[in-house]
Amino acid sequence: MELKTFRGGLHPPDNKKWSDKKAIEVCPLAEGDELVIHLSQHIGAPAEACVKKGDLVKKGQVIGTPKGFVSVPIHASTSGEVIAVEPRIASAGTMLPAVVIKADGEDAWDEGLVGGDPDTMTPDEIKDKIKDAGIVGMGGATFPTHVKLSPPEDKKIEYLILNGVECEPYLTADDRLMLEDPESIVEGILILKKVLGVDKAIIGIEANKPDAIETMTNACAGKGVEVGALKVQYPQGAEKQLIFALTGREVPSGGLPMDCGVVVQNVGTAAAVNDAVRKGIPLIERIATVSGAAIAEPKNLKIKIGQPLSKLVEFCGGIKGDLGKVIQGGPMMGMAAVSLDVPATRGTSGVLLFAEDQVLKEPEGPCVRCGNCVRACPAFIMPTEIATMARNSMFDEAEKLNAMDCIECGCCTYICPARIPLIQSLRQAKGAILAKRRKV
Repeated sequence: MELKTFRGGLHPPDNKKWSDKKAIEVCPLAEGDELVIHLSQHIGAPAEACVKKGDLVKKGQVIGTPKGFVSVPIHASTSGEVIAVEPRIASAGTMLPAVVIKADGEDAWDEGLVGGDPDTMTPDEIKDKIKDAGIVGMGGATFPTHVKLSPPEDKKIEYLILNGVECEPYLTADDRLMLEDPESIVEGILILKKVLGVDKAIIGIEANKPDAIETMTNACAGKGVEVGALKVQYPQGAEKQLIFALTGREVPSGGLPMDCGVVVQNVGTAAAVNDAVRKGIPLIERIATVSGAAIAEPKNLKIKIGQPLSKLVEFCGGIKGDLGKVIQGGPMMGMAAVSLDVPATRGTSGVLLFAEDQVLKEPEGPCVRCGNCVRACPAFIMPTEIATMARNSMFDEAEKLNAMDCIECGCCTYICPARIPLIQSLRQAKGAILAKRRKV
């Protein structure tokens, strides 16, 4: 089978062996446990709380209503009592509005949740179901799915691409989902195809997941869905790189996948769409990998949104040795968590615990003009030049160098021999450029 790929990127050690053979387990929830459910768990406008302290809620009940088109509702992950509606700490250390639920131990569903038959539903009815269920991108980006499924009329979509790449080191949640529940993914793909009105659907899976390639190929047989085997290369799971690898099409600078006739969804998103449309189940759970040298027993867990990271770690045997850093997500694009007390969100694809001796503490050196960052950059920009502009607050110049094309994959920082934190400067440049655009 020919292995396709994109230009640029690199191949860090994948470290998936710790958890890729571990079947998905359910992280337990006990009576009295507190779930902190942030109202901002997606790209776009945060939801607004529609419950108050003292209210009794059921599992799947709406507790936060969307505020605008690029927004989704938030739901209770279990049944219990609302004990607070107030700002609570998030992974990055910021205080964000949240609904806090004390579990009653019954885990009783909201009786108003009903599914439907996608074969008898219109595309608009299906999109409404997806929005009402709060479905967002499960690869970590958390972009509202119904928005992606609503391209302008002048953007003809020809391809639906499913991201089964999971190129981030350590993470194996999508791999296990493809192995253990391929039918839900395929059914979700067929629903997405109907909404978009496309005939072509391709699942991209990297070659380090041969069992998933075989399983999904068998599950897709006769369903009009193709499986594309890909060379192991980071960041192959990024939309633009995945589109090029599977179709040869390039998303224009400053453009979106729809500009070249493509919509990309994660395999986890497809499974969530199937649950939302057929069963009426909102996005209140997800699969996450708990791994790293400082965890006693790496696992793949089905977690409830709002469970503290400490609960996940406890279920995996606790911390082993001296803990140096906790990352929510993958090691390349994930964010360091300020504490294990922060809650899991819809974007928590992984929780990685690294030992003290694994945390790099080398001082930053001067740029040696080696060009490694330029060769590795999959967006074909000049990271070191843009970083220099950002450090000198020359954001107009950074914009002219296409800083906004940066996908924040971290390849430049990973490969830099001088240990320059390039990605931080690139993020600073992008933030300043966006702030300037909002003022215009």
